[in-house]
Amino acid sequence: MSNPDLPVPGEDIDPVSTRIRKRLQAAKTRFFANDNISAFIETGELIEIENEVAEKFAAVLDSLVIDVEQDHNTRETARRVAKMYLREVFAGRYSPAPPVTEFPNISALNELMIVGPITVRSACSHHFCPIMGRLWIGLMPNGHSNLIGLSKYARVAEWIMSRPQIQEEAVTQLADHFMERVRPDGLAIVMEADHFCMHWRGVKDNESKMINSVMRGSFLKDPALRREFLSLITPSR
Repeated sequence: MSNPDLPVPGEDIDPVSTRIRKRLQAAKTRFFANDNISAFIETGELIEIENEVAEKFAAVLDSLVIDVEQDHNTRETARRVAKMYLREVFAGRYSPAPPVTEFPNISALNELMIVGPITVRSACSHHFCPIMGRLWIGLMPNGHSNLIGLSKYARVAEWIMSRPQIQEEAVTQLADHFMERVRPDGLAIVMEADHFCMHWRGVKDNESKMINSVMRGSFLKDPALRREFLSLITPSR
């Protein structure tokens, strides 16, 4: 007796990207380039995505008229690119948030804390060119805040930055995450980065950097606190 859950031989099966997209659409969940979709990826499907991306990137190389059969340097490039996107540079889309140990603020700390500079790497969603930079995180905890380990700030930053995006949205997303997890009275983030969509193409300006900030809570309301935070970090001049 046939199993109705198994595909019929010869029957068309949706590619994995189509199956995941249908789940997202059924749940009315956004899946922009900088969104995390790990909750909609089932066991074993990440390697299926990798295989699909490798196949389609091979077609890109073919359209670029690159002889991957004879050129030993590009023979495995499609597979390498697929693995790089899924497992490394865009891993923040496909993997769940890193585990973060939280500690109660038993001492009721309420003084300025600054973590940084944290080195971050991302990619511009317009051209998929690298964004390389560093950021500083300022926190004003309160008695109800959840204190987290120092290294976890870097791990969470890496998770959120490892997606195609623009810098302004990445910093806002990071601020939202820490406000929800730590619940401080105030939070400030400053990010300084080189954008290779400017260095490598377009105007080809190697000196330009982008610096942006997000201020929440007491950092937004208290100019003295904001000045103290900004005076203690050292972005390039």
